[in-house]
Amino acid sequence: MGEVVDGERGSGRAALGRTLKFLREKEGKSLGQLADETGYDKSYLSRLESGGRLSKVTVMEDLDGYYGSGDLLVSHWKAARLDAFMDQFKRFMELEATARIMWKFSLGVPGLLQTEDFAREVLSGLQATPEDDGWVEEQVAARIGRQYLLRQKPEPNVRIIMDEFALRRPAALRKTWEDQLIRIEAVAMWPNVTLQVLPFAAGVHHHMQGSLTLLWQRDGSGVAYTEGNTGGELTEESDGVLGHRLSYDRLRDLALPPSDSLAFIRDVLEEHRS
Repeated sequence: MGEVVDGERGSGRAALGRTLKFLREKEGKSLGQLADETGYDKSYLSRLESGGRLSKVTVMEDLDGYYGSGDLLVSHWKAARLDAFMDQFKRFMELEATARIMWKFSLGVPGLLQTEDFAREVLSGLQATPEDDGWVEEQVAARIGRQYLLRQKPEPNVRIIMDEFALRRPAALRKTWEDQLIRIEAVAMWPNVTLQVLPFAAGVHHHMQGSLTLLWQRDGSGVAYTEGNTGGELTEESDGVLGHRLSYDRLRDLALPPSDSLAFIRDVLEEHRS
């Protein structure tokens, strides 16, 4: 099976598509039969096999179950989702996938915490024409798919600092924003996640132009990734990573304690509901 798929060159989506087609033909199924038996649209399944569309990871979980292929399709999907991101971010995501400790600061709602509808609204603002809808859906699937990192085994230790700005910029639809706040509240209570809010009352700070992520691997090596409106920068040199860690420590000193942060999030949710 590995020789059939991995021996060919091409994008991750193309490799995933070939694997999907191989499994279907091995079962002697037509696309129409597969659509009838799985409930997925025939044209959608065809686009997945051609490498023209990135699915949600849940679709691959369903098809792995249908074919009895373990986590084969999910593992190929994890590689395929990297096609949706720029080269430097791909390197960061590879490191993020194996990190044991993650520290993140974000001015907005971090992608790892976004609901599907909120992510779609954020990403839709980047499209120029209605024809870009396929691109948006691919980006949404890739972004939501990253969230498995928070629950993979063994679970990473995650600390997230969110600027209050993230909680004061609601989605256009009330239901979308309420669901997003509920999602943030829920993740804040996970045992492997520490979430803090950096309030406006803390005043100006040194990361008002973008986000910061620090990752540490099992062997103790670390990297830092900063991102702003003009792009991102990955730092792997030890002195540079240390500087970013000290920078993060200053943000943490300014942020509310975790318990007060959870109460703050709940107050924002209650304000929204009322």
